[in-house]
Amino acid sequence: MRRSSRLARQPYRHPVNQEMFDNAPVGARIADKVTNFMGSWTFIVIQTVIVAIWVLGNLYLLFHFDPYPFIFLNLAFSTQAAYAAPLILLASNRTSARDRLTLEHAAAEADIEDAQNERLLTGNTEILKKVEGLEQKILELETRIMERLDKHAG
Repeated sequence: MRRSSRLARQPYRHPVNQEMFDNAPVGARIADKVTNFMGSWTFIVIQTVIVAIWVLGNLYLLFHFDPYPFIFLNLAFSTQAAYAAPLILLASNRTSARDRLTLEHAAAEADIEDAQNERLLTGNTEILKKVEGLEQKILELETRIMERLDKHAG
C-alpha cells in the first residue's frame, strides 16, 4: 500500500528528466528537497511562528536565554543562511542542467519534425505536379472530343 501511494505522488517526468532524476546522487536529491521546502509557504509560516515565539518569549521573559539584541537568533539565521546558500546553488545547478537537457531534447525533436515536414512537402509537391499533368491531359482530351463532336455535327 505504501509503495502504490508513493508511486501515485510522483509527478510525470519526461524520459530525459527521469534519467537525470534516477541517476542523481544522494546529496543532490537532498539539496533539491531542502531547497523545495525552503522555498515553500510551509517553511515561511513555520519560521515566522518560531521567530515570533522566540522574540515574544524573550521580550516578556518567558525564556531567559536570548535577551533583546537576540544574539542567538541572529546566529541561528546566519547558520541557516550558511547552509542554505550552497544547497540553493546545488539545486540551481541541477535545474540548469535539467533545463539544458530538456532544451537539447526538444531541439532534436524539432529537427526530426523539420525533416519529416520537408519530406511531406516534397511528396505533396510531386503529387501536385502529377495532378497538374493529369488536369492538362484531361483538358487536351476534352478539347479533342469537342473538336470531333464539332466535325460530326457540322
